[in-house]
Amino acid sequence: MTSTALSAEAAARRHTFLFRQGLDPRGLAPLPGDASARRYYRLKWRGILLMEERPGAPDLKRFVTISRYLTSLGLSAPRIHALDQEAGLALIEDFGSQTFTRLFRDGHDDRPLYELAVDALVHLHDRAEGERPDIGGYGFGPLDDELEMFTDWYVPQCAPAVDAVAFKQEFMGLWHEVLSDISRCRDVLVLRDYHVDNLMVIAGRKDASRCGLLDFQDGVFGSAAYDLVSLTQDARRDLADGLEDHLVDHYLRRRPGMDRERFLAEYWLLAAHRHTKILGNFERLSKRDGKHGYLDFIPRVQGQLLRALPKAGLTRISALMERVLPGWESHVPTLPPEAIEQKKANVA
Repeated sequence: MTSTALSAEAAARRHTFLFRQGLDPRGLAPLPGDASARRYYRLKWRGILLMEERPGAPDLKRFVTISRYLTSLGLSAPRIHALDQEAGLALIEDFGSQTFTRLFRDGHDDRPLYELAVDALVHLHDRAEGERPDIGGYGFGPLDDELEMFTDWYVPQCAPAVDAVAFKQEFMGLWHEVLSDISRCRDVLVLRDYHVDNLMVIAGRKDASRCGLLDFQDGVFGSAAYDLVSLTQDARRDLADGLEDHLVDHYLRRRPGMDRERFLAEYWLLAAHRHTKILGNFERLSKRDGKHGYLDFIPRVQGQLLRALPKAGLTRISALMERVLPGWESHVPTLPPEAIEQKKANVA
């Protein structure tokens, strides 16, 4: 089926779904996309969004399940107004447009917003002992999938002549050794994409519920350190000097029962793992999906991984990368020819 036919089919599904809800599809306004295949449309004057996934996509069911769990804990996830799983469509609460990213761009102070995000994590983590949704854990399945983004997408770009199969076998083996304990951790719900693009300020709400939570459908149960890493070591944005340490201390002060040494060990281990994944994912988004803007962030992530590896004590993994992938930390990603021409045309 051609892309035009697919677009027409998707539009027909949207219109049918909205008519069934008594809504006029002519009021739809598409919102900018992100790294996922998910799409959002605003229904003007209605205070709701149309969320669109692939028909039958399991992500939609997970989104609904986790949203309901988060709201049951007193946090602000979008409430679900209507759902058609087979069509891949849902009507969800519209939190507006005040993302942290936009607020920062408009001149708002970083620290209180980041503290609000940490407070939302504390609220979530302090309520981890109740009934949980059946969404799985952050075990070796997802941990391996994420490492394979690096071996399958970043390695061929930075070292095309390397024996990729041999490197992958040794690389994954070393990671399995250091991730053994954390792969069994199920302490809290990990949202997995907890950064300023996915956080909002909701007027009229108090305390942790002021923080609107988006894009959590990949959530699983795992370590409390993961989402704090995602927030404080953002692949897209630098934090002010000292702010990361302040936020980690803020989190630990709010949860005095935490074992600080264990938490920091998990924090740096998961930081190294996350940055490894992101290097591969940004190459994948460019080469597979044509989303070349993510390549601009690779130098920042290279620096973040270079910092995290020694803090996590990953000397054997570092040595392997230095031996087999010399210069990995300064690899300059390349654009395909058509993207280069497009970039030139935009500048002109």
